[in-house]
Amino acid sequence: MRPSRTVKATLLALLGLSSALPAYSDAPAVSYGPRPAYLIDLLPDGDLKTRLQSCEAQTPVKSDFSIGHRGAALMFPEHTAQSATAAARMGAGILECDVTFTKDHELVCRHAQNDLHRTTDILSTDLARTCVTPFSPARGSVKASAECRTSDVTLAEFLTLTPKMDSADATATTVADYQNGLPGFRTSLYAANTDLMTHRQSIELFRELGAKFTPELKAPAVTMPHDGFTRQDYAQKLVDEYKAAGVAAEDVYPQSFDLNDVLYWIENEPEFGKQAVYLDGRFSGPDPLDPANPETYDLDMQELKAMGVNYIAPPLWMLLSLENGQIVPSVYARQAQAAGLNIITWTLERSGPLDTGGGWYFQTVAEAVNNDGAYLQVLHVLAQDVGVVGVFSDWPATVTYYANCMDLP
Repeated sequence: MRPSRTVKATLLALLGLSSALPAYSDAPAVSYGPRPAYLIDLLPDGDLKTRLQSCEAQTPVKSDFSIGHRGAALMFPEHTAQSATAAARMGAGILECDVTFTKDHELVCRHAQNDLHRTTDILSTDLARTCVTPFSPARGSVKASAECRTSDVTLAEFLTLTPKMDSADATATTVADYQNGLPGFRTSLYAANTDLMTHRQSIELFRELGAKFTPELKAPAVTMPHDGFTRQDYAQKLVDEYKAAGVAAEDVYPQSFDLNDVLYWIENEPEFGKQAVYLDGRFSGPDPLDPANPETYDLDMQELKAMGVNYIAPPLWMLLSLENGQIVPSVYARQAQAAGLNIITWTLERSGPLDTGGGWYFQTVAEAVNNDGAYLQVLHVLAQDVGVVGVFSDWPATVTYYANCMDLP
């Protein structure tokens, strides 16, 4: 087992000593890199292209409109210190730590409680013995599989793992091949020498980077209570770690797909709860919400607002529709606007090249999507017509550039 560089740092931290995670005395300088200009070049001639081209010489500054989705996960291993730092260097004013818990109920940054087989090297270490589903190779029409959970390893064990880009090859017959399978539009170029983070470490790092915080309480993959740890304990511990670090509630946007978590924060931690974000996942399940048909909404926007919900965050396709071939706000978006809800959306630049319609994230506007310039066209409608207050992105430089050019906060 090859320990990551965070092991020593975390053990020192647990002893009250210093951490070896990247540290900054001041927020890093913001740089766009070449991608925003590349996307602008792909836009059709018109007012949007002209406006964005006029900003190429602007001085980049960070923006709260730009949210680092798991950091800068397009090219950095998600939820690593380096991914978060890259997002901050692209001007993301808010950074995300998806929060789950270990066997000893310590909070760590992972997209899911059961994704270690995809996002770390666990299958090639001694900790493979902890996996609830050991690696099984592909055989004929049967796909390769595995499942490894943070809740089955202790914090100390978790921190011995090495991060990798999120991927798994379902056709693999060996562990080494299974741990590859990276989509062609991503890269492993920045995967080496990266560090996993605890939730506490993310708080300290994000603060040093000059960013605000949006932790997401992830749905447990285990039955709760877990060894006496209840869902309410879990939700409370997330907030308690910000309070213990002296972070102002106004700088924290706790998120959950479970409305009950949001309501818990509203009732029990109202200063944090007033900025709690309801991640609207009602597009899935046996009776999915159709954003074009309010009759499918089990709770309408006014009812959510009456419960104390101030922020709602659906995937971007739910906020968009087509009229005469043009991208416009959906019925769902207009109803959220009318209810006075703040709207955040996810996730830009997670789809790779858009020349084939953009896939899942662009499903309601696929007919209008034919190249990567559509990232900016969609962003423009979301900002100007839907009125979103923030956009999660796997490559925040694009959103930061747009926000700076359009004088958004």
